[in-house]
Amino acid sequence: MSLEESRQLHNQIRTSQDKYVYFLLALAASAIAFSVQITKDSVFSYSLVPLGLAVLFWALSFYCGCRNIQYVNSNLFANFDLLKVESGIHPETGNNPSYIQAASEGIRQAMESNQKVLGSYAHWQFRFIILGGVAFIIWHIVKMAIRTASS
Repeated sequence: MSLEESRQLHNQIRTSQDKYVYFLLALAASAIAFSVQITKDSVFSYSLVPLGLAVLFWALSFYCGCRNIQYVNSNLFANFDLLKVESGIHPETGNNPSYIQAASEGIRQAMESNQKVLGSYAHWQFRFIILGGVAFIIWHIVKMAIRTASS
């Protein structure tokens, strides 16, 4: 695979991952807004606890998605700095080989650490969306049971 093909593939993967994260962010925000809308005339009751948990899970999903984006951006900036260091044009390392090696190793370690954290945020973003959906369905079943018992 040529360097250009590799770049194109990397860009496609990055774009796909970004779209997925933003889709989950939009889903979480929409679910929260929908929950607020359908309960705007409700009074507090125990039957709302599952819905409250759903909103909490969706809010946590939104948080994890935002943190994921922050870590992705951090890695992109670190990667840009790494390229400057390794090409000898970074203002703090210049062409000094020992500085270049030390800076490269430090940047790579930071990027690996960031990658693990952002991966964790990505997994939790998805898990919290699912947990929110499950809690929402439980709330819906509880509401149906209450209506059935009232009939």
